[in-house]
Formats: sequence, C-alpha cells, structure tokens
Amino acid sequence: MTEILSLDFMQRALVAALLVGLVAPMVGIFVVQRRMSLIGDGMGHVALAGVAIGLVTDQSPVLTALVAAVIAAVAIELMRARGRTSGDVALAIIFYGGIAAGVVIISQAPDGTPANLVKYLFGSILTVRESDLVVFAILAVVIAATTWVLKPRLFAVANDEEYARAVGLPVLALNIVLAVLTATTVVIAMRIVGLLLISALMIVPNAAAQLFSRSFGSGLRWAMVLGLVSALGGVLVSYPLNTPSGGTIVLVAVGLFVVIAVAMSLRERLRARQHDMAERHDHEHGPGCGHESIPHGDHVDYVHDGHLHAAHQSHYDEHGDVAAAAAGATKPAEEDATR
Repeated sequence: MTEILSLDFMQRALVAALLVGLVAPMVGIFVVQRRMSLIGDGMGHVALAGVAIGLVTDQSPVLTALVAAVIAAVAIELMRARGRTSGDVALAIIFYGGIAAGVVIISQAPDGTPANLVKYLFGSILTVRESDLVVFAILAVVIAATTWVLKPRLFAVANDEEYARAVGLPVLALNIVLAVLTATTVVIAMRIVGLLLISALMIVPNAAAQLFSRSFGSGLRWAMVLGLVSALGGVLVSYPLNTPSGGTIVLVAVGLFVVIAVAMSLRERLRARQHDMAERHDHEHGPGCGHESIPHGDHVDYVHDGHLHAAHQSHYDEHGDVAAAAAGATKPAEEDATR
C-alpha cells in the first residue's frame, strides 16, 4: 500500500477519485428523484463528441467535452420545457446524436487518436495530469457549492415539479442548473470512471443509501460516503489487479449495494421472526399476573424471562430486554417500528 501511494500518478488518481466519489452522488440523488437515471449516460455520449473534437483539434479534451455536455444539457431541458418532446425522447435524441458525432469526428483523426479515446470511455488512472486536477478541483467545488445552496429548491423540483411551480420556484432554471451540474460531473469523472460508466457512480451509491436511510438528508450523506468508498477503493484495487479503474470502481459500488441489500433483507427477516415469536405467547399479562410491570410511554411492559412484553391488539410485542431498558436503550420510536 505504501508503495502504491508513493507513485505520482496514483496520488493524482486518488485525488481525482476523491472528488468524483463525493460530487457524483450529490448530483445523482436529484437525478434519481426525477427518475432520469440514464441522463448520465446521455451526457457521457455527448461528452464523447467533445473529447473527439479536442483530440482532433489538439485542444484540451476536458474543456471541449465540458462545452459539448453543457450545451446538450441545456438543450434537453429546453426541449422538455416546450412540452413537445418528453424527457426520455429528448435524452435519446441527444444520446444517439452524441455517439454519432463522436464516431464521425474521430474517423477524421490521425492514427493513434482512437486508442486515446478508449481511455476516456472506460477510464484510466494513467491519464490524470496535474493540470486536469486543477480543473477537476475547481469544477468539483462549484458543483458542491451550487448543490448545497440550492438543495431545498432542487429537491422540491425533482420531487414534484407542479408543486414547485405553484409555489413560485423557477422550475426551468433549476432543471437547467441540475442538467449542467450533471454534465459537469460527467466531465470530471471521465478520466477515472469513464464516460460510459459514470452514470453508475451517480446512481448506485444513492440506490444503496436509500435501502436504509430514513430521510433525504441522511440518504445524501450516506450516498456520498458510499461513493467515496467506491471511487477510492476501486482505484486502489485496479492498480495491483491491472484492471480498468472505471470498471473496478463500478464493481465495488455494485458490490456494496449487494452487501447492503442482503444485510437489510436479513435484518427484516430477523425482526419479523422476533415479532412472530412475541405473538406466540401463552401467558396473559395483566394486573396481578405475577410479573413485574414497568410503565413505558403510553403503555405498560411486563417483565417475563428477562424480556419486556407489551400487549398489542390480540398478541404481545417484544420490546427488548430488561438490561437494555435499564440503560435507556429502548425508545418509543423503535417500539412503533416493531409493531
């Protein structure tokens, strides 16, 4: 590990992965709310055309890709706003137009350029330069600051456009801002994750966080944590395994999703089993039943075999053990969740 961290290109790759891992889920959570999970793919294909322009004209591929993706993002939202084209159709038009433009432009490039294009498609830790890091850092700060300031408004629009419009929010402007943020995130991530895979880092951490988060705020925070772990872990694993960084990052993210999904499923089964065990209770608790009674919120628990039982309709619920109650670990909200 020390040897890996001492390599200059790995240090640059890890910094870029840190930036991508944090900002991609920040933007992705609003994309998920809008049910436009594939917009990252669409922006990636448009950015492909921008990269091709940069390679052919010997300009910075990062800047040409950013310009192309931002123009496409604004075009998509304007097409949706006019009402003549639905969001998925507008996205498909931009999606295929970007691929076609990229293919045509790159066909005019000198020998060796198509090989360089592959690095942008699937990510390569060797392609991150110091000049790129400066641009990535500036763009990441802009994305994070904009998302944080506009978070309540972006959430309102993503959750219910009609309500947001009714309360006077500038829906079109906010949608354009979100689309531009998405396009910028795609450009930041193309050197590490790749244009064809960046959408996964925007969506999968959010999908995993939603499995156990109980609010939008906690879901966003956990998605950022999972995105960061996926990005940094994928880069660190890809080097010794000699695998593409983009694919490895996405596989780590998918692996985290599977682990969390299985863990939550097992947790629900355990809770259901405990509830079922509490229902099968032959002894009827009540005044004078011989078991100690403990007032607990709006009901009474009875101590039985070291556990707290509470009457609930035609059965009894398990409300923890006596030691936990003495330590103050049992909460009314948790009681409601078990019923």
